[in-house]
Amino acid sequence: MTKAKVGVVVFPGSNCDHDAYHVFKDIVGADTKFLWHKEGNIGDRNIVILPGGFSYGDYLRCGAISRFSSIMQDVIRFANNGGIVIGICNGFQILCESGLLPGALLRNENLKFICKTVSLKVENNKSIFTYKYGIKENIDIPIAHGEGNYFCSEETLAGLIGNNQILFTYNENPNGSVYNIAGIQNLNRNVMGMMPHPERASDPSVGGTDGVRLVQGIAESII
Repeated sequence: MTKAKVGVVVFPGSNCDHDAYHVFKDIVGADTKFLWHKEGNIGDRNIVILPGGFSYGDYLRCGAISRFSSIMQDVIRFANNGGIVIGICNGFQILCESGLLPGALLRNENLKFICKTVSLKVENNKSIFTYKYGIKENIDIPIAHGEGNYFCSEETLAGLIGNNQILFTYNENPNGSVYNIAGIQNLNRNVMGMMPHPERASDPSVGGTDGVRLVQGIAESII
């Protein structure tokens, strides 16, 4: 039985919050609850999920307004103290806007919304997020975004590569992301952001299951 206590943050415009809740609670069996963005703290949660969607309608920039939601101050405190935080799609954008992860997510190179399953390569399987995968393993995970084009400076990219912070890359880049980046972690290895949706590839009743090992690994990392 996992000791994970998962909090799924809900912003106005989130639309993948129930997907994440279902996978952590019903597939993995973790104690899971929703956290409304106006709550001042995350309570007793030891894992925080920032789910996909279009928080605040993606006004200004994706994640730019959500970054200032009441709960984010506590999420930032939690992450800076070593707490596990995962941002998926819009959640990845929020993490970058919050400064918890480097870089930014720009409009897709073709300026179109892309919704399809893509092939990812596992670039690092020595993290709490990826240890259930094989190194260089190819996995199929859905994407659904219009602003998934990861960008960072050359200096930041060199750091990501040198510090083994790149977790997933696209085998065929769908959006123009630098270095084919699909997911990264912070230097302290406790914050992860990725544009693809592992929660949409974790239940055999709705499709593939290549994402479930990521979810299981995160939950089982709490001891």
